[in-house]
Amino acid sequence: MHTKIWSPIAALVATSMLFGGSALAMSHTIKIGVIQPLTGPLAFNGNNDVNGAKLAVKEINARGGVLGKKIELVVEDGQCKPADSVNAAEKLIVRDKVPAIMGAFCSGATAAVIPVAERYKVPLVTGVSSNPKLTEVLHPWFFRNAETELMTAQAFAGILYEKMGMKKVYYLAVNDDWGRGSVTAFSVVSKKLGATNVGVEYINRAANDFYTPLTKIRAKNPDVMVVVAETQAGSIIAKQAKELGLKTKIFGVGAWATPTFMNLAGDAGNGLLAGVVYTSTMKSDRNKAFVARFKKAYNELPGKYSAAGYNSINIIAQAIQRAGVAEPAKIRDALEKTDYLAPNGHIRFDSKHQAYGLELVLVELRNKVPVVLATGVIKSPND
Repeated sequence: MHTKIWSPIAALVATSMLFGGSALAMSHTIKIGVIQPLTGPLAFNGNNDVNGAKLAVKEINARGGVLGKKIELVVEDGQCKPADSVNAAEKLIVRDKVPAIMGAFCSGATAAVIPVAERYKVPLVTGVSSNPKLTEVLHPWFFRNAETELMTAQAFAGILYEKMGMKKVYYLAVNDDWGRGSVTAFSVVSKKLGATNVGVEYINRAANDFYTPLTKIRAKNPDVMVVVAETQAGSIIAKQAKELGLKTKIFGVGAWATPTFMNLAGDAGNGLLAGVVYTSTMKSDRNKAFVARFKKAYNELPGKYSAAGYNSINIIAQAIQRAGVAEPAKIRDALEKTDYLAPNGHIRFDSKHQAYGLELVLVELRNKVPVVLATGVIKSPND
């Protein structure tokens, strides 16, 4: 007769085998979910965001990880679509058991994921989504580590109007929450300054022919064209505006100071203005060190979304360390105490979980170099 001995070690091995090793892996790692557009027209930006997140994880793990465990990213492609992003969040929470999520890039996608995070009580941190409505009311499980369209407008509309004489404004924006929100924010702030809105055109971000709206804009001859578009669409707009001989100054909102955009736009990028929360040419010592590490890892300079992913993962990891345990509720409480020195500012969250302390810069693109013309610091709009 043989007596079976069911030791704790045997139980762990059996459980690990039953679930494909996941139980054993979970004992040595802390998973963080990531939802980004990895395919489609925003793939350039989403993958840059993920690269920044991966660099943060590499550095954190090299220092010994968090709570003695390695950080592991579980990355899902939300494509910036609300339905796909919701499905990704459900998968990350229910199947992968992540205690926190970074995402979901586009404001509309993030807005769709917020109720999922609240239903499951898992903290959600975005480093990109900028529609002001996301933090107009408190969503207890949502944190925004990014500027809003209104903050961008308040920072730069006065400079464009008062210092650059740009008093007639035409808007060309993607037809989504971000594009419409940006036009609304800039219109409100510009009109208060005395500027005139001479027209608005909304475009499909996946389009590649913008000659018709650009021809309309050329006929109106505004002082400035505010373009709200990401890397792919924005670079095409810049090229086609040059082909049409458009003399209007272009101010870009989005990824207009990134290496990817400047390479795609080529000579058409020269002279473009952009208002951004990050550029590799920011002067702080923290940024110079970050640029050197990112360039060593990827052989290219970081951009706005690289910094967003890097910052967001560091913020989440530091919250887990403060919480003392990788439990969603305690991570959420620890996120409220964020005090993070980023390459582009000193980040904290206000009472509605909107970040403040980030730096904003106005740049002009000159031969693929974003030259900083003016700087500012985001202040809390809620406290």
